[in-house]
Amino acid sequence: MQGELLAAIAGLVGLVTGVAAGLAFRISESGGARAQDQPCQTELPAGIAEVLAALPSSAVVLDPADRVLRASSAARAYGIVRGEELVIGDLLALARQVRRDGVIRETEIEVAVRKFGPDSTSFAVRVAPLGGTGLVLVLAEDQTERRRVEAVRRDFVANISHELKTPVGALSLLAETIADASDDPEAVRRFTGRMQQESARLTSVIQDLITLSRIQGAEPMAEPDRVPIEVVVDEAIDAVRTAAETKEIELVASGTEGAVVLGDESLLVTAMRNLVANAVAYSPERTRVSIAVEASGETVEISVADQGIGIPAQDLERIFERFYRVDAARSRATGGTGLGLAIVKHIMTHHRGEVTVWSKEGSGSTFTLRLPNAQTRERPSPGERSNQEAAQ
Repeated sequence: MQGELLAAIAGLVGLVTGVAAGLAFRISESGGARAQDQPCQTELPAGIAEVLAALPSSAVVLDPADRVLRASSAARAYGIVRGEELVIGDLLALARQVRRDGVIRETEIEVAVRKFGPDSTSFAVRVAPLGGTGLVLVLAEDQTERRRVEAVRRDFVANISHELKTPVGALSLLAETIADASDDPEAVRRFTGRMQQESARLTSVIQDLITLSRIQGAEPMAEPDRVPIEVVVDEAIDAVRTAAETKEIELVASGTEGAVVLGDESLLVTAMRNLVANAVAYSPERTRVSIAVEASGETVEISVADQGIGIPAQDLERIFERFYRVDAARSRATGGTGLGLAIVKHIMTHHRGEVTVWSKEGSGSTFTLRLPNAQTRERPSPGERSNQEAAQ
């Protein structure tokens, strides 16, 4: 009896062991299946690649191991990504924080980049998780140009305040001085002459501001007129002849006959007058200012060359900004408003043209205007000539 009881217990133990082994095997298979169903995310979710390709910002997607799964060309060009690595330590640390807590974060960083231009670039950064995949999206938008524009705007407000305050304050002071010196005719004449100078300066600043506001942001002309370059150059020379004769500067023009461009005559005269006036103002006495015109293909080039003091290389990129002066003291002494070259640049944009400058300190400067050639634009193409002949 005891033997039968032991045999029954042994059989029950074997049965329990077999059931337990079977359950363990099934649990193991189930766990393996779940592991296969939820692998480490190494591919972008559907549609993400197309969205990233359309973004203007530098975009980087990191996998759960911090390897770069996808990076835009901009991110590589700025040096944010190299190979499969996000090389900016601050961005990598931020991405890890976002992966841990799933909270979207934004910040701004300065990055030394491998490209022409400034030593560093400012980026507005946004880091976000991509669902529950373990992937992290890093978006970095270049803020350098926006900051530059904001700085130019601030400078413009400060400069215009100064430019208007200076002559207004001088006029007020001179008026008080004249009132106190009313019994001295010589002092009155001297101070009224100064008042006339300050009034002319104030008028010049206001007129330049009006011109700049009129053309800035204006659309290119839909139907420009035919403008003879000879007329434009002659009017510009006449406007500055007195100042040139005072300094014994010779004004020489060549190649103007027969050249015709498409545009607005009054605006082109303004642009040319500003260039010639600058050349005279910044040239030594008894030198020469040359205006040369050359028509080639689709464009007409008008160059104004002087033998003046030249422009430092570091200032060449900024001379077309409003109120930017290479030598502020000299500019004010010559009566400049600091708006002349900005006006020239916007007039050229309005005419679908461009203005460029070559300069070397001590060797003078050459400003060149490029405008649509009216002669070429009006000449029918071979296809148009064939159609015209067929119609005849």
